[in-house]
Amino acid sequence: MEQTIHNKQNGLDYTLCGDYYLPNFLPPQTEEKEIGIWGLRHLGYIKQHRKVRYINLLTTGKLNAYLAEINERAQNMKAALIKQISEHEGVNEMLKEQNQMEWVQRMNSICNRAEEIVNNEIIFR
Repeated sequence: MEQTIHNKQNGLDYTLCGDYYLPNFLPPQTEEKEIGIWGLRHLGYIKQHRKVRYINLLTTGKLNAYLAEINERAQNMKAALIKQISEHEGVNEMLKEQNQMEWVQRMNSICNRAEEIVNNEIIFR
């Protein structure tokens, strides 16, 4: 028996595994992009709560690009939110010069709020 065969009717290749020929299903090869922390968080979410979306992205080979795009959107949104909130609350370089500890506390609070908004708006949707 041949190790691999090609079916002209459906265009698929098959490999002999034991007594059976199984189709060679591989997702299309795509460029690997870094997905970062936000992409990893979203990956965990869709694996657990959006299984159909996860399987569709995985089998079409679009998962990595999708997660990289989610990561980029989340990073940009967080940076924009931090800038907007810090301007609105008056957390600036003058405060940093006058009272560093208060500036650090307020910036940490702003960062935490921005992360929570990004989680709700992008990651856990």
